[in-house]
Amino acid sequence: MAGSEGVSDRFQALRLFVEIARTGSFSKGAKAMRLSQPTASRIIALLEEQLGTVLFSRSTRALTLTDPGSAYLARVQSILASLEEADDAVRGSDDMRGTLRVAVSSIFASRIIVPRLKSFVARHPNLQIELTIDDRRQDMILEGIDVAIRFGKLPDSTIIARLIGRWPLVVAAAPSYLDVRGIPGTPDALADHTFVIAGPVAGRELLFRQGDREVKVQPKGQVAIDGAEVAVSAVRAGVGIAVASLPSFSEDLDTGNLVQVLSDWKLAEIEAHALFGNGPAPKPAARAFVDHLVEQLHSF
Repeated sequence: MAGSEGVSDRFQALRLFVEIARTGSFSKGAKAMRLSQPTASRIIALLEEQLGTVLFSRSTRALTLTDPGSAYLARVQSILASLEEADDAVRGSDDMRGTLRVAVSSIFASRIIVPRLKSFVARHPNLQIELTIDDRRQDMILEGIDVAIRFGKLPDSTIIARLIGRWPLVVAAAPSYLDVRGIPGTPDALADHTFVIAGPVAGRELLFRQGDREVKVQPKGQVAIDGAEVAVSAVRAGVGIAVASLPSFSEDLDTGNLVQVLSDWKLAEIEAHALFGNGPAPKPAARAFVDHLVEQLHSF
């Protein structure tokens, strides 16, 4: 098929390819594109024929990208992001469309992003937003993530990223826990306390500073949790002491559900970055979302 219809068919094939790669399923990718599965299979088969290579490795158990498929995915996502940018430039920044996929940890989503989402959604009524709540680090390209919020050091200096915040780590516990175990007066006293092993303390040594003094503490505890929101719930329930960024604890500290301890000692700060998933051409919606987040967090 030639002309504009041929161009349209090719972009449909590219979008379908990205959806199948993101979902790991022909049926889910077809559903996202409002196509039947046989039609989706036919489109991908034609795309592979045109490229002269196999994009997906198919088996009864899993659907995975081949090496050429992975390389093609990275380039295709950049092309589609550029196309969306051109569309948004014509329509204007207040009429962004399509889907914005944001990957974020459970606690940052519930305590930071969701309370600040309403004004962004109101400003962009035609934009669909998908929050992927996951405390692990996703493969942004494979999972089709446009923006990922990550804490700590950046894993790859080649990734386009923007600093969105920097907060101190604090130590906190529930009043019920402190009533039984006592309030530690110095970092050394933490040796007699139980930690909820999560986030910044998972397998790491803590370095406390007070003026010229430094004290190192190796957290110990019976309970390890890889979900930040669940870990804070465990601390509220009196399971143990925990260390987290100030935003993670701020709501509970304000209400008295948790009490900060060792406030006269300082721990390291932790940085949060927004990582963009489309290489040199992030989606305009992704940039707008991060701009909004930085603006909202300015006074945090």
